[in-house]
Amino acid sequence: MKPKIWQRFIAPFIEPYARYQHADILHAIRIGAAIVLALLANQISRFPHGEWTTITVFIILGLLQYQGAIYTKAKERVLGTVLGIVVAFSILWFNKATGAWLGVEYLLIGISSGVIGYFSVRRLGYTGLLTGITMLMIVSNLNQINIAQDGVYRALNILIGTGIAVMVTVVLPLKSTLMWRFLLANNLEACSTLYAGVGHHIDAEIVAPKSIVYTKATSSASLNNAKNSATLDTPVNKALIKSLQQINKRLLAVRPHIAATASESGIDKETIETIQRTHRNIIGTIDLLLSAAPHLANIDIDDENHTLLIHYQHELTQAMQHIAAVLRSPSDQTFRPITRIALSEYPSVQTATFEWQGYFWLTQTLQTQLRQLSDLLQVTKPQWYAASGLRYQRREQRRMKEQGGESDLHL
Repeated sequence: MKPKIWQRFIAPFIEPYARYQHADILHAIRIGAAIVLALLANQISRFPHGEWTTITVFIILGLLQYQGAIYTKAKERVLGTVLGIVVAFSILWFNKATGAWLGVEYLLIGISSGVIGYFSVRRLGYTGLLTGITMLMIVSNLNQINIAQDGVYRALNILIGTGIAVMVTVVLPLKSTLMWRFLLANNLEACSTLYAGVGHHIDAEIVAPKSIVYTKATSSASLNNAKNSATLDTPVNKALIKSLQQINKRLLAVRPHIAATASESGIDKETIETIQRTHRNIIGTIDLLLSAAPHLANIDIDDENHTLLIHYQHELTQAMQHIAAVLRSPSDQTFRPITRIALSEYPSVQTATFEWQGYFWLTQTLQTQLRQLSDLLQVTKPQWYAASGLRYQRREQRRMKEQGGESDLHL
């Protein structure tokens, strides 16, 4: 069923997959809305130094799109601000209670800054940086009147700005777990198309090899040379090369989501890195198969090995499409076995030419890599499924039931 215009308009606001496709635009809308809310909050609170509210919103949301990363940044900013207030007032209290000399005050500030800097480098990172900044906003220029009060107002504005940034993220969420799923699903679907295209290219050349024009000057030797030249020069469809480039772009786009996905889902970062490495290996293997295709187009293959080639092409293509479908689906489906093909059932592979044995070895490698990816996704599925948002899962299941199929509200 073709969606209506108003459905296409609101889709990025209510459907995660459409939101994924328009993430940059939604990110811009979200920042604009958050800045307006921050300005309104300043008008209501009338706190001095209200610019820190809007600055904080931009610091948290400016370069971060996805919830896992935004929540981490917001948590670090709140923690750093609170710790900075505690340290600053501890110094001020000590100075007032003991009547310490100005040199002692400066020494305490210097020691505190050094300790905070040490732990910032070692462990605290951004939290430590904010602790030091907040502390210095309060205790710097101790001879000025009300500097401590001004520092506290700045800290309060930072907390308000952090709250607003988190609020707009909840209203218009861009979850890294969902983006990670969709990017991986799109790549697997594209890989299945690419792999099928390589197989069709080889099969077409086997069934109908390119003809060689015969002239009076053509000798038997020149025919052999021409055939060898055709084998080397037979091009793979340029669309397949372009598709591979798009796959590699998405592979790079997945990487920034790894840390945030680990934060949102609770999956060990090392496990996600293993999934990413397997994902990259699958693409590499298909790239090798793509490179091998022109060299195989005119090399003979017997009927049994040709049957094996077709079986592999069908089952591995279906396997990649199935994994992609489960990754996109809000339903708690199970990853099925990748393929039942075993090379031991095809002894003729041992008598195939060296080039064809290499091609089947690469195909078997792809089979193993897909099985590894499927197993990893199956083990971690409860976590990334839950991290995608229960509300999203239920809404998508209800919508699919009403529409009788997957959404077509996409580019």
